[in-house]
Amino acid sequence: MKKRSRQRDLLLEILRSTTCHPDADWVFARMREKMPNVSLGTVYRNLSQLAAENVILKLDVGQSADRFDGCKDPHYHLACNACGAVVDMPMPYTPSLNAAAEDGSGCQIEGHALLFYGKCPSCTGNL
Repeated sequence: MKKRSRQRDLLLEILRSTTCHPDADWVFARMREKMPNVSLGTVYRNLSQLAAENVILKLDVGQSADRFDGCKDPHYHLACNACGAVVDMPMPYTPSLNAAAEDGSGCQIEGHALLFYGKCPSCTGNL
């Protein structure tokens, strides 16, 4: 793991304090509030390093920008087709899917990620 820095600590604090699964620009805007001299490149570099080190999740939700999640506990997400939000799904993680995928496939499964597509509670009016 890379050495701690003020930038990395602040970035992690921001990611772990939200459930909105932000993109790098959102994180950059929040970091500038507390650290005005931080550069966008520093934010991108730290997000990439933290994701590579499995400290945070990098989510490719098929939209324009990668999203990030400070919660590393296994869980599922929904990408809203209407507003673009990414939300946590309130359902249990199913580790047995790993074994089901391994059975008969010849693959060694080490984990899985599941992304649902649809409309979030805000867009369906089910808040």
